[in-house]
Amino acid sequence: MNELAIPVRHGRANDELRPVEIVPHYIPYAEGSALIMLGNTHVLCAATVEERVPSFLVGSGQGWITAEYGMLPRSGRERIPRERMGPGGRTAEIQRLIGRSLRAAVDLAALGERTIIIDCDVLRADGGTRTAAITGGWVALHLALQHLLAEGRIESLPVVRQVAAVSVGVVAGQPRLDLEYAEDSCAEVDMNIVMTDRGEFVELQGTAEGQPFGREVLEQLLRLAERGISELMLVQRRALGLS
Repeated sequence: MNELAIPVRHGRANDELRPVEIVPHYIPYAEGSALIMLGNTHVLCAATVEERVPSFLVGSGQGWITAEYGMLPRSGRERIPRERMGPGGRTAEIQRLIGRSLRAAVDLAALGERTIIIDCDVLRADGGTRTAAITGGWVALHLALQHLLAEGRIESLPVVRQVAAVSVGVVAGQPRLDLEYAEDSCAEVDMNIVMTDRGEFVELQGTAEGQPFGREVLEQLLRLAERGISELMLVQRRALGLS
């Protein structure tokens, strides 16, 4: 790679997150909502409660959490056409990832036979939109569950884990935390990692874009992710008034 093409981190070390802020209750009409701003990546997450479940769960006494994800047409450097015929492959994969990640946070039996839909809309995209959606989505989900508890529709708060996610990668031979688009687009290794507050992994998505990478690099990236997710969880808790 030409040295001039290597993305430079202005004022940010390789093990630092971009500036992050989570604004709770961003949409007053949703049962729970949060705007997450991670550098120049901004994602609006809104939770909607429906008193029904998919057909495969009817009569089970168990609830469901699912997600929808989309990028506004001018959230990126070029216009992104709206997906009028339904989600494309990338969008569907991201939606499943968000749903899986947030279901890991909740006791679905304690939720009862109701569905919570987390809508994640990318307002500005500069890398890490799916991981930001998971991190902000957890806050919106928590707020929606608090809303159900306050209304007496559930007996206790069914949150069993805190969940957050971050991207890591190798750029010009350097392991880096929280990749911006310029880094992600030329990364030699690109990973998205979802973790719980217990140090458990919900999902690991890792790809060698060039040469295969070894266990030592993997362990370096996991350590970076653990550090970043720990910091994101502090921001989540502050947004909810929990710390």
